[in-house]
Amino acid sequence: MPVHQLNHAVLYVRDLATSVAFYRDLLGFRIAMELPGQAAFLQAEGSTNDHDLGLFQMGAGAGASTAGRATVGLYHLAWEVDTLTDLRTMATALRDAGALTGASDHATTKALYARDPDGLEFEVSWLVPADRLDEVHADTGGEPMIAPLDLDAEVARWGADTPGGIGVSRPALA
Repeated sequence: MPVHQLNHAVLYVRDLATSVAFYRDLLGFRIAMELPGQAAFLQAEGSTNDHDLGLFQMGAGAGASTAGRATVGLYHLAWEVDTLTDLRTMATALRDAGALTGASDHATTKALYARDPDGLEFEVSWLVPADRLDEVHADTGGEPMIAPLDLDAEVARWGADTPGGIGVSRPALA
């Protein structure tokens, strides 16, 4: 039986309250259940999952993650937004919080990269809908690409409120 989808991710964090506030205030997660000072289980907006992100407090003495530098481990998590307007809003919020570390155009994906209060990296992205992928492949010759993200140009091309990921990560519209 193949895996169907990612159900949730769990992170170890130094300070639970700080991490809950970050994911709630910047990414729009809501608390589904909390064990104060120990753990919190958060849901993404619109999710029907019992939780999408679990956070477990390690305490102030926890060392920084060395994954990818000195140890194996998770590189990053990626969350998807519905529209380029949402991506632009997220870019502003992450930049204002000092969390935004980069923004890339991967042709089929428009991505922001950021770090949470513990330095754990995550991505927020908008995906080109499946019925428009031929345009992207015509532009890139089907080759992978990484370029700086120009959100204004992407909004002009795809539309500010075009639902992303349709037919890719979400079912095609009927």
